[in-house]
Amino acid sequence: MAKMTMVQALNLALRQEMEKDDGVIILGEDVGVDGGVFRATDGLITQFGEERVLDTPLAESAIAGMSIGMAAYGLKPVCEIQFSGFSYQTFHQMENHAARLRWRSQGRYHVPMVLRTPYGGGVRALEHHSESREAYWAHTPGLKMVIPSGPRNARALLVSAIRDPDPVIFYESKALYRAYREEVPDQEETMPIGRSTIVREGQDLTMISYGAMMRPTLEAASVLKDKERVEAEVIDILTISPLDDETVVQSVLKTGRAMVIHEAPRSFGPGAEIITRLMEKAFYYLEVPIERVTGFDVITPLFSRENAYIPNAQRILRSARKVLKK
Repeated sequence: MAKMTMVQALNLALRQEMEKDDGVIILGEDVGVDGGVFRATDGLITQFGEERVLDTPLAESAIAGMSIGMAAYGLKPVCEIQFSGFSYQTFHQMENHAARLRWRSQGRYHVPMVLRTPYGGGVRALEHHSESREAYWAHTPGLKMVIPSGPRNARALLVSAIRDPDPVIFYESKALYRAYREEVPDQEETMPIGRSTIVREGQDLTMISYGAMMRPTLEAASVLKDKERVEAEVIDILTISPLDDETVVQSVLKTGRAMVIHEAPRSFGPGAEIITRLMEKAFYYLEVPIERVTGFDVITPLFSRENAYIPNAQRILRSARKVLKK
């Protein structure tokens, strides 16, 4: 197996699905000749041509609208929005049409499209480039919301998203694009959308996270084991909607202690929903209140302050120790 960065793994997924299925179409700003702003689509226009890799105008609503039309008539468009902060321009199309068309047509039409977009901070980006607003999409019935945490699961989940009969919002952490390499198999690999993964087993504390926050969460779990002999179980959510609460509930039934870590703002974030599910299904097994380590309820700051905003291993450790000492 070759070792790949996340952006290389995403490129592999797109390439292999385009080779397998002529209906897979890529469209977005600069995805063709330039290979995408982060080069996730690099080389695809050379292999598949301009009819299947389309450079579009700078018009996010039109990109989404065209994708919905293509999907309704049998294609499988994968559209790229250069930064998640610009994806709000697609919200009318995605909420009013992509999310509702199967329901509105009583199953006559499906919308098998993927909206890919980089999210999150940590790369010294400008305004409108560092948001983590997955709750907007997860709150919309009819949309699936996927956030991979590394090269291998990014490749597998993107393949599953392309093959899914319903629209999928696919968030990719900019901070992870080239942060590290991981072995990615050459042969086809998929992962089920709507299932979480236990990436580290333990019995003392359940740590729940996803996306870019998995790395500092795992770092904190390692420190807890090495210095304090605490075995933390770490769960990678992977799909925000539909949310796999069974995996986290079963873990908390075992550990009795839990914390949720995400980059998104604290109020009304995914952590609040995860904690509510745990209160509904595991309340009597909880030894202490559940902790949240999140971004703050402010606009994501520019690069001179973003490191104070984004959760890191030290913040996670402080909250973990608080949960463990109660």
